[in-house]
Amino acid sequence: MPIPAGGWRRRSLLAAGLASLATSACVPRGPATAAALARPIDIAPLPEGSRLELLGGLVLDDEALGFGGLSALHLAEDLQVTAVSDLGHWMTARLDLRDGRPVGLSGLRTGPLGDGAGQPLRNGYSADSESLARMPDGTWLVGFERWHRIRAYRRLDGPGRYVEAPPGLEYAGGNAGLESLAVLADGRWLAIAEVLPVPGRPGLTRAWLGGPGRWVPLAYRPTEGFDPADATPLPDGGALVLERSFSLFGGFGGRLVRIPAEALRKAGPETVLEGEELLRLAAPLPTDNYEGVSAVRVGGRTLVALVSDDNQNLLQKTYLLLFVLADD
Repeated sequence: MPIPAGGWRRRSLLAAGLASLATSACVPRGPATAAALARPIDIAPLPEGSRLELLGGLVLDDEALGFGGLSALHLAEDLQVTAVSDLGHWMTARLDLRDGRPVGLSGLRTGPLGDGAGQPLRNGYSADSESLARMPDGTWLVGFERWHRIRAYRRLDGPGRYVEAPPGLEYAGGNAGLESLAVLADGRWLAIAEVLPVPGRPGLTRAWLGGPGRWVPLAYRPTEGFDPADATPLPDGGALVLERSFSLFGGFGGRLVRIPAEALRKAGPETVLEGEELLRLAAPLPTDNYEGVSAVRVGGRTLVALVSDDNQNLLQKTYLLLFVLADD
């Protein structure tokens, strides 16, 4: 979700790049652009005893990427990074590691998300992509807000068909919809609305488990002052939820919580899900508008990646942080 809506967008700087992207379903970037796309940043280690171990971070360049506003993330076992932007675009590139630490991105490909006929979605109401998940067969699920819906893409550079969204999602506010969507290890989908109050139950937002034809309404309890911004499955059947806060005086805050596999296995109608905090996104980590999280098992370790949405704001940055789940 862009914060705040409107004013901060660098529309004039991005217009030319977005127009050129809209003319092609897939835009490979040359080596020079790829080299400029991401650079490592120095971050002090997390305090001893932290639940996650920091491997490092990158800062991405919007001009090299062609757009900003990354709002959801997927990290694959082969270290391929895929993300969608709230401008209705996707990107994919390989995460390059040296001695286990991120040093850059290579092989960048980008393009616009398409409608049912594969034509680029029009920027704005129909193109605000906010969540991303992948099915076992490789199909991508993209959740949108403003026009609340889910599209399924066999390929991100192809057409997207509608799939049944959770019942009641249409009542979410325009910028408060399906920020969190994950396909769990058992095949069920976990969906969480950013802000969709549960009647008579203050402090909760609406969530669902299941999938098309089998959605079960649940509730999710974020920490006070925070809203769920993304979710990702864990190999053991649990899930991570990224929560985000914002205030004019305090700026951006974030936390990463884990929902245990047992809690998800036992969840039934109106169950309240609540996570255990693993990480606060505060110093020494760079603070920004973190909106995307992904976890994957690689080499016997669970890697966790986070990405921030720079809101196309010159005062913000797109960070990609990589961690190991230390207590896995």
